[in-house]
Amino acid sequence: MKIGIDGRMLGPKQGGLGRYIQQLIIHLEKIDNNNEYVIFLRKENWNDYQPVNLKFKKVLADISWYGWEEQILFPLIINQEKIDLMHFPHWNVPVLYNKNFVVTIHDLLLIHFPTRRASTLGPLLYWFKNTMFRFSLNHATKMTKKIITISEFSKQDIIKTLKINPKKVVVTYLSPTKETSSEAPFSLYKKYSINKPYWLYVGVAYPHKNLNTLIDAWEIFSQQNNFSYQLVLAGKKNYFYNQIEKYINNKKIKDVIITDFIPDTELSELYRNASLYVFPSLYEGFGLPPLEAMQYDLPVISSDQTCLPEILGDAAQYFDAKNPHSIVAAADLVIKDNNARKKLILNGQKRLQKYSWNNTASKTLQIYMEVL
Repeated sequence: MKIGIDGRMLGPKQGGLGRYIQQLIIHLEKIDNNNEYVIFLRKENWNDYQPVNLKFKKVLADISWYGWEEQILFPLIINQEKIDLMHFPHWNVPVLYNKNFVVTIHDLLLIHFPTRRASTLGPLLYWFKNTMFRFSLNHATKMTKKIITISEFSKQDIIKTLKINPKKVVVTYLSPTKETSSEAPFSLYKKYSINKPYWLYVGVAYPHKNLNTLIDAWEIFSQQNNFSYQLVLAGKKNYFYNQIEKYINNKKIKDVIITDFIPDTELSELYRNASLYVFPSLYEGFGLPPLEAMQYDLPVISSDQTCLPEILGDAAQYFDAKNPHSIVAAADLVIKDNNARKKLILNGQKRLQKYSWNNTASKTLQIYMEVL
């Protein structure tokens, strides 16, 4: 059988979704020597994937997502490959594609947080984009053979919100990846102006990530601790990080560093040498960065929202994401109570054993076989 995978978002620059696609394909290569695979890529990520299994091949589909070309031209490219089963690892399934497919829906963020604060578009374009999202999502969930999602929280959310038959939705957990650093810590510190112990956050700055509240908490903590720490926000600078930077500057808050995009080989050193990892998100389908932090024996403090208690279990110190003082209390406990810190680190190592990309690929392959 010939299986197609939409890899146009493959790679770390696309965040958790890009890592999911990348790791799924890498591990499918390791376990499946029976089926043929076609991986559709754009020019910008063409070199990010090199097949090592002769059953896998790349096909150029240099089409951006969410536009008219995706709806009309992408199905034509797929059809040329005579695919038996197509896997769309995101909800953006072309509405003109009605052949055999499965879809991964990571979360329903755009339904639960339909705010223009999360977009740079004007009112009319935002309304049009949101309308098209709902139309595409409805098509994807109704026409797909199976919906793959990444947590029990997201499964129940999809079933309840979209009124989907529970038998149609399958959970395949994600897993963190660990990179080896090519940089010495001191060179990174100089590069990013890190000269104190630091809290670390890794990710985007969309409104649901709740970084404004994190900044408010940081201001309280910093003043209480005589400005002896720094807060490092590791994420690619864009409109949303610019808004956070304005917020920081308007409040004249000190010791906050926004790094811009960091390659994985540098990111590992930031994880390894931080004092704690903080994750203030209001909504997640899974939440990979806290697990990545645990790989480096970094204690995690986290919001108690949505899927996070399910994914992190007893390996995080939880806080009320809407209360800056709650964030400060969690940080104080981890930094000042050595026993609590050691317990979180130990629980983190145990928690990591629950997740494996090989298991994710194996369960996904099983889904493919069920619907072929």
